[in-house]
Amino acid sequence: MKIDPIHQFNIEPLFTLGHIGNHTIAFTNSSLYMLVAVAIISILMLASGTRLVPGRLQSVAEISYEFVASTIRSTAGAEGMKFFPLIFSLFMFICVSNLVGIIPYTFTVSSHLIVTAALALLVFFTVLIYGLYKNGLKFFKIFVPHGVPIYILPLVMFIEILSFFLRPVSHSVRLFANMLAGHIALKVFAGFVAMLGFSLGAIGWIGGVLPLALTVALTSLEILVAFLQAYVFAILTCIYLNDAIHPGH
Repeated sequence: MKIDPIHQFNIEPLFTLGHIGNHTIAFTNSSLYMLVAVAIISILMLASGTRLVPGRLQSVAEISYEFVASTIRSTAGAEGMKFFPLIFSLFMFICVSNLVGIIPYTFTVSSHLIVTAALALLVFFTVLIYGLYKNGLKFFKIFVPHGVPIYILPLVMFIEILSFFLRPVSHSVRLFANMLAGHIALKVFAGFVAMLGFSLGAIGWIGGVLPLALTVALTSLEILVAFLQAYVFAILTCIYLNDAIHPGH
């Protein structure tokens, strides 16, 4: 029995939407699970209600709202709340799509670098455009740390400029790599259970107890990682936006 941990990341076209030149525009499994994530978030937000004593859905919605709001206030200040819709949308989309992707036979949207890179570039250009709009040329103070001796300032500025333009790389690769590696590990250990059972019969199923236990443990870890990666992406977005709001601080 062959274990193929990469097959779960294949993007499969579900139906064709049209053609542009020689290129086919298709609705894929990735597109489907993006819509699923958006639908789940929409149901959570719209169906939660506004009762004085919140129910389960309303409690989840309120906790999510306050969690993101407190993260923004603690990292970007009260002025950062103007970006709440962006950061909340990013956090919820990444978190829900990650959690949906843990369900067997589903698809993990954030396991593809093109998706995480698009989200990271959205944040990068938001920071750049808003920083220049609000501060003008003073925005470039972020490349000149306060208190750096003049004789090493050119080197420090070079490092700061390089790190600024590499932000979308680290921002996107961190999320992509964690989800990719976790799902590969889950697939490998789950494959061991099936492989032992089908190849060795009853003895194999007994021997598969250990990889099965590891699979359950990894699944629990992946649920935690799914939330943590959404949180890390959101808090890094807040930190980057803080540079645009308060350059040079």
